[in-house]
Amino acid sequence: MPMFEQKYEEWLQKQIDEEKNPRRRERLERGLSYGTVEFLRRIWYPKVGHFDDLNAEWEVIDFHSGYRYLDLSYMPGGAKGAIEIQDYTTHARDLDLRRFKDLCKRHCLLALDEWIFLPIALPAIKDEPQLCQQLVLSFIGKFITTIDIREQLGYLEVETLRHARRLLRPFTPMELAEHLRVTSRHARRISTQLVDLRLLVVASGQRRARAYQLRV
Repeated sequence: MPMFEQKYEEWLQKQIDEEKNPRRRERLERGLSYGTVEFLRRIWYPKVGHFDDLNAEWEVIDFHSGYRYLDLSYMPGGAKGAIEIQDYTTHARDLDLRRFKDLCKRHCLLALDEWIFLPIALPAIKDEPQLCQQLVLSFIGKFITTIDIREQLGYLEVETLRHARRLLRPFTPMELAEHLRVTSRHARRISTQLVDLRLLVVASGQRRARAYQLRV
């Protein structure tokens, strides 16, 4: 994927050039892990199409004022999303008790610091790419309904966005109508409004939309 290689190199180099923290810059200069690159190549870039608001080797401070690094942080508008690519050998099969406890502490740190955490299993990137892509869309969807947008929406519109995140797939107006307990015409009207607000996109249908999904 030549376009990916070019965009990836530009994205990584920009972070190196702009980073003033010597610890993070050194990690970036060493290059990203195999799992992180494969996630970006096979999952993120094909589905999202850009690396906006995405940061590699993002530094966070732990309980003892030490430093830990997220594989990727996703921070649109200052939000806090963390993506970790977990290899089976290093996170499960070969994990000793000390490292297991440390991994739990790491997850606690992120949760207590109000990070939304998305762990992706490295084997799933190869075996279940479509599922991983849908998880990424739902993860991004957690951040697209900003406060300003929410103030423009009613309960049914907000619940439609929540429902779209949970489904991990496109949905029809009839499905939405059953979930919201409204008529299919009303469900279609809500979906069309959210398309106009650039929060949903039409997933199928040209002259008449048959399904919708979250917009990236």
